[in-house]
Amino acid sequence: MSEENRARVRALIAEIDDSVVDGLMKGALDLHVHSGPSTMERQLDHFEAVEQAAEAGMRGILFKDHHYSVAPFIPIMNRVLGHHGVAMYGGLVLNNSTGGLDPFVVDAQLKMGAKLIWMPTAQSANHIRSSRRKSRLATNVALKKSPGITVVDAYGELLDVVKEILDSIAEADAILSSGHLHISEIWTLFTEAKKRGVKRLLINHPMYGLHFTYDDIRELAEFGAVIEQSACLYIDSRFNVYSPEELKEHIDAAGPAHTSIGSDLGQVDNPTPVEGMRQAIKLCLALGYSEDEVRGMVNHNPAKLVGLD
Repeated sequence: MSEENRARVRALIAEIDDSVVDGLMKGALDLHVHSGPSTMERQLDHFEAVEQAAEAGMRGILFKDHHYSVAPFIPIMNRVLGHHGVAMYGGLVLNNSTGGLDPFVVDAQLKMGAKLIWMPTAQSANHIRSSRRKSRLATNVALKKSPGITVVDAYGELLDVVKEILDSIAEADAILSSGHLHISEIWTLFTEAKKRGVKRLLINHPMYGLHFTYDDIRELAEFGAVIEQSACLYIDSRFNVYSPEELKEHIDAAGPAHTSIGSDLGQVDNPTPVEGMRQAIKLCLALGYSEDEVRGMVNHNPAKLVGLD
């Protein structure tokens, strides 16, 4: 089905005027860039990602690696690349490889400028269970096997250490991402996060391995979360698993006003993050979204999330 989807994407985006896309790329932000170095092979490094974003006229990018934080390097990168005018952000994923659910690591990273704290991703219990079912979530087999991390206890209650982490995120006014947790964990996490003053809530690719329903997307958007759709799952990419019609369904579940689009790209044998964003913009236009709606999803909504507005 993926190759059929990809062929349909190519046909749809071929009809879209490149000059319109050029205009929508101006000021866009990509909060899901997988550049290198990394434990996995990448087609571009962090410097190249910034240079390509600048060439496209983008306003900012956020670097994500599952196994280390780019945040402490941002001041150095700003010194070298700041003349490009691209805002650069980093964050920490709470996998075992970075310390897991460790409030001391989170505190230090936030004080070194981390903009986003992701709950566990590739080493979450949900991710590992999904991989064992040979579901869609993939695991980096080169790394040592890792025990799965959950944020709740045997009774489904949020762990005290996670509450401590949420307090740090709230104090820093940073973004909390649900990572690759199961939807049941996400509801518990976000409910407590909001009580503790976390204002910036992000969900990544909700229909991809996280066991969301459309009602979950709608209700979490109403709750105040930004729902990020990963371009790589819908465009002409080797990670494509969804049809163009499914992209529209996934966006409409939250509504464009509560949706952002991140490339989730940087892997080898895939479009670059910039090309992925361009394809996603074209696909959204082909699906009938207005230029203003697309601009909201690639510019205004992610800008508001990182505090640029």
